[in-house]
Parts: sequence; structure tokens; C-alpha cells
Amino acid sequence: MRNDPGSDLLLVGDIGGTKTDLMILAPAAEHFAPLERARLRSAEYADLSSLLQEFLSTTGLRITRACLDVAGPVVDGRAQLTNLPWDVDGAQLCRELDLEAVDILNDLAAVAHAIPVLQSQDLLTLNAGSEHPRGTKAIIAPGTGLGEAFLVWDGQGYQPCPSEGGHADFAPPTKALEALLPYMRTRVEHVSYELVCSGIGIPYLYDFFRDCGDDKESPALAEELAVAHDRTPLIIAHALDPRSPCPLCRTTLEAFIAILGAEAGNLALKVFALGGVYIGGGLPPRLIPLLKKEIFLSAFCDKGRFSPLLASLPVRLITNPDVALIGCTVYGRSRMKKDRSLPSH
Repeated sequence: MRNDPGSDLLLVGDIGGTKTDLMILAPAAEHFAPLERARLRSAEYADLSSLLQEFLSTTGLRITRACLDVAGPVVDGRAQLTNLPWDVDGAQLCRELDLEAVDILNDLAAVAHAIPVLQSQDLLTLNAGSEHPRGTKAIIAPGTGLGEAFLVWDGQGYQPCPSEGGHADFAPPTKALEALLPYMRTRVEHVSYELVCSGIGIPYLYDFFRDCGDDKESPALAEELAVAHDRTPLIIAHALDPRSPCPLCRTTLEAFIAILGAEAGNLALKVFALGGVYIGGGLPPRLIPLLKKEIFLSAFCDKGRFSPLLASLPVRLITNPDVALIGCTVYGRSRMKKDRSLPSH
């Protein structure tokens, strides 16, 4: 293993249902500059341990500690991933990788840790609003699934709080989408926001509008979708085709944006997000032209008597694709610094 003498290295990882992003960093460095990084397809590995061991074997670096975020609830350093058949145990990984410690975070908690250190170039403002100093901050992030989290001020700094709000019951935000709920109930046991507002949800929306809407599916697109391993990228590509956008795909994404706006507003009300709302996840940066339209903010603010409050809140899109890794780095470095400062016995 090639390490500088006396150096400690930190492994950070963003483990998702589709992909896993990994980086190795020097924990004392002030900047976010990885020594090594890689992106691996999660489903190609039997478990997280084998994925990490393969990555580390290719780097020639020996790490001291790891901080990993996972798409799923984390309890006592353990998690069962929501969209991947993996059980993750930080203590077990620590033994298998021969490390000092392995910290496991919920993926949205990792994003939350990054929020205080993000710069203006990492964000795109969707609604300027007026940020209340030390106000609670909300995060909603559609990727493969739908993540939610928030940060609260504890008197000294912001403390991230994970949430599984994406699995709460879905409620149609408009009359045009009222038929979506009974349609979904014929296909799944529980209709959550995640199932209509995520990468796994977009095909459901497409099928709904194909079967119940006015736009017809083209035979050519039907053939493409029939053989696609993942229909979501195709639907997005056809919706945003600058030469000939598909009306059915466009309607699908506009519904997705409306649902995202409505649920972002719900979250803002539930946590009283006077510090602003942050939109994360892998999907929104690909849909910026639609997010800039009135569809999102109209759904976000459509809360009856509380519409003026929602309209006053800042809403920012996170455009930095490494935000979860930045959050793991912030947390991992703080834990390492704290452990190093503790007196030995």
C-alpha cells in the first residue's frame, strides 16, 4: 500500500441503489480534493464489503477510516438499503476492512451535513425568498428513490436530522392527477411519494398518462421502452429532445415536477423551513428547464392560507453532483478530529 509516512486517509462513499461513488481524501486538507475516486454499479456486487475491497485493491492506498452514506434508514450504524438487497453494518465493515472506524449515514443526512459549507457556485436559486437566520432548512432529493431530511439550529450550529418522509402516503396535488392515486393502487400495495416522484416513479407516471391521458405513445418509443433495462433515462431524453420532444414524455415530466413541488412544500410546512428548501438528488439537475417554469413553484406555494409563507421561502437547487460525498467528508473529518483529540487511557 502506498501512503505517505504518518498519514491518515479517509474513504467516503455515496452508496445508492443504482451507483456507488467513492473517494479517498486526506482528512487534514482544507479543500475537497480526492486522491482517488471511482464510480461503480452497485447491483454488480453481492454486498458493500466486496465492492469496497475491490476499489481499495486498485488504489494502492491504505485508509484509516471510512464514512459512507446509504439510501435507507440507519439505526445504530446499521442499515438495510431501500432499493438494493444489501444489509450494511458499520462495525462489521470495520472488521472486514481492518479500519479504526466506519461511520454509516443516511444519504440525505450526508447531504444535510454539506449544506452549511456549500458555495454559491454549488446552488441554483429557484425562488429568492428571504432566509431567516438560524431557521430550519429542508432538503428533498429525488434520485433512484425520494430522500428527505432537514437541519435544525441547536444554538451552536446546524444539526442534520434524517427522515423517511418520501415513503409517506401520496396525495394528488391537482385535479389533473386525481386519477393517478386509484391507478397506482391497482399496481402497488402502498402508494408513497417515492413511487411517483423518483427515478423508479417516472415510469409509473408515464404508464398512467399513456393509459389514461390524451397523448398517444409512438410505436417507435414503445419498442425502445420495451427493451430498456431502465425506462427513466429514455423518458427524460425524449421529453427534453430539442428537435422533437415527445408530448407524452413531456407530460410525464411536468407531472413529476408538479408532484415534487407539492411535496417540497409539504416538507417545508412540516419542519417550518424558514432557513430555506434545498432540492437535491440526481434527477433535478437534469430537469433545470422544467424546474425554472412556473410548474414547480406554483405547486410548491399552493397551500391555501399558507401560500404567502411558502412564497417567501428561499428554494435552491443543489447542482454540485458530489454533495453527498462532501457531507460524508465533513462528518468523517469531524469525527476523526474528535477521536484524535480524546485523551488516551
